[in-house]
Formats: sequence, C-alpha cells, structure tokens
Amino acid sequence: MPSSLRLLIVIPVYNHRTELCRVVTDAQAFGDVLIVDDGSTDGVESDIALLSAASIRHNENKGKGAAILSASAYAKKHGYTHIITMDADGQHLAIDIPQFIAAVEMNPDSVIVGVRDFSNAEQRNIPVSATFGRAFSNFWFRVQTGEKGLDTQSGFRAYPLALLQQLSFSESRYSFEIEVLVKAVWAGLLVNWIPISVHYPEPDKRVSHLHRVKDNILISWLNTRLTIRAVLPIPHRKLVRAKPSVEENTEQFYLTRPIDSLRDMVRQGASPKYVGHSAALGILLGTLPLFGIHTIATLFAASFLRLSKVISVATSQFCMPPLVPALCIEVGYFIRNGEWLTDVSWQTLGVEFLDRAWEWILGSLVVAPILAGVTGIFFYLLTLSIYKLRQEI
Repeated sequence: MPSSLRLLIVIPVYNHRTELCRVVTDAQAFGDVLIVDDGSTDGVESDIALLSAASIRHNENKGKGAAILSASAYAKKHGYTHIITMDADGQHLAIDIPQFIAAVEMNPDSVIVGVRDFSNAEQRNIPVSATFGRAFSNFWFRVQTGEKGLDTQSGFRAYPLALLQQLSFSESRYSFEIEVLVKAVWAGLLVNWIPISVHYPEPDKRVSHLHRVKDNILISWLNTRLTIRAVLPIPHRKLVRAKPSVEENTEQFYLTRPIDSLRDMVRQGASPKYVGHSAALGILLGTLPLFGIHTIATLFAASFLRLSKVISVATSQFCMPPLVPALCIEVGYFIRNGEWLTDVSWQTLGVEFLDRAWEWILGSLVVAPILAGVTGIFFYLLTLSIYKLRQEI
C-alpha cells in the first residue's frame, strides 16, 4: 500500500455481543481495527475491553450513521486516510477486506461498496426484505444520480475521509448509508462495486436493529428529499473536479434560439446522441396526457436516464395544446371509429368530453413514439451537423 494511504477498519456495534469477538479478531488479520460501541446495553463493553483493538463509545444509541461519522473523526485525528466499515453481526467476512484495500489503492478518491452475493448456498437464509430492499434502493439511487447501483444497502464499504469530513449529512441511522452514496456521486466521486460474500444465520439466530416502520419511514422521506434535490437546476458541491461535461448544470436551451443553444451545448461537450435522446424524451412525455405532471415526470425521467433536463423540458413545450392533443384525439377517434373527427362542436368537445379524453389517451400511445422518434432524429442530425462544422473550423 502506498505510504500516503492508511486504512482503518471500523466495526460499529450495538448489542452484537454474540459475534463481535470473532468479527474483530478476523478483521485484525488485515489491519488496524476501531470498534464503535453505539450505546450497547447487552454488556458487550466488557468483551471490548478484553480485545486489543481500539474503541470509542457513545453513551447512548445514536445510530449507525453517527457511529461512522464518529469513526471518521477518530481516523482523521490518528492520521488515517480511509475507513473500511463492516457489520458486527457476522454478515460480512473479513477475508474480503483485501479486495477493499486493493480497490482503494487503485482508486483512492472513490467509494468502494461490496455487492453481496445472494446466489450462494445459504440463499435460504437470506431474508426477502434484503432482496426487495436492495432492488428498491438501487432504483432510487439511479433516479437521484443517474448511476446504476448494484447494492446500495450494503454496509461493507470503504470511504475516503475527505467525503465524510467535508460534506454535511442529515441522517444518523441506517438511512445515512443511502445519503452518503448519493452525495458522493453528486460531489464527483466514483462509486466502485466489488463482489463480496455474505453470511446470514438462521432467522432465530439473526440480530438486526432495523426498525421496519421507523427506519423505512426515514428512508422514504430521505428518498423524497434527495429526488427533489436531484431535479433542481442547482449545481452540487464538488470534492473531485472532473473534466467539465454537459451533464453538469451549466446547459441552457432556448426555444427561440435553438441553433445558438445547441452550439453552446456542443461547445460544452454535448454529443448528438445525448441531445437527440433528450429531445425525444421531452416529446414522448409531452405528448402523453400526464395531466398536471408533465414537467415533474420529464425531470424525473431525464434524471433517471442521465439526459438533459433542460432540453427535455424545453422540447416538451412543443406539445402544449391545442395542436398535439388535437392530433392525438383525431388518431384515437380514427382507431375507434374508422374515420376522422370532422364535427368540432359543443356536442363533440363538451357533451362527449369523456369520449374525447379516452381518444386522447389512445391516440397518444401511437402519436407519442412517432413524434419522439422524428424529433430525436431531427435534433440528432442538427447537433451532428453543428459538431462537424466545429471540427472543420
């Protein structure tokens, strides 16, 4: 390991007396260990006193996030650059620690997350909540960052101390581990995923302090706040300054000056494919009758797909009434009746409003992908021509 890197293995513990000694002893074979006793009440402090590892204690239970932050303060004070966190319940295996050390050496400015193997021989002991929770959390991580998460609920991780020391966090319990990953990506850090083993004991021997109601409410509220923040056109604070890209919130697109706007975006690094997909998404969602939520849905989808929120929202404005909705109604009417709607009157638009609404929905399913495809190709070719002209200059 380079002399500039020093790793501390951190084991937060709260009433995990059964497995703690074994977990600590196994971990010590691979480096320095710090035990963070988060206000345990099961007498585990007497076991900790017999171990040779360093330890700190919270007088009351503050939560796993608080324990990790306390460990980061300790690590900084004692000259470490990174911490590796692993659970005290025996779920994580110390034999995987060398993988984290190697990953930190290769990418010291990244967060390393262990991806639990749910296909091993002990799959029968893996709780359903673990598999569902992972998929659910991975989905929201994608929405909030545009990055694909493989196991955003895994607690076996390596953090650079700069991340934990320089950013602010609102969560102190299990939800902290979601918040820190999202904010790491926003800050410009890479998240690297490495495979790890996992051990789940029999249900009657399993120790878990996850409050199904309380912690899930906290996680849901956190995801709501992070999602809202993700779609706001406000730059995030960066800890790692990467090469500027159009995906940062510096882009602008004006419907009154589309060519100039595209020139500016190409200058910032926007690719024709990126622009074309963004425009197509805006038209697709703008055409669908998402009454009252077009902009929210467009921002949400653009964030999830890592496309331009600005272009998507701007192009969706082309679909405002009356032209595109009228086209959808005509197509829907033709599908239902085999002829076009030519009688525009109070009877057809007022009295028969529900029929027209249904035809709008039906027609939009045909019109939306066609308009989106045409628009996407148009913007792709337009941006491509601008890109080629810039290269020739």
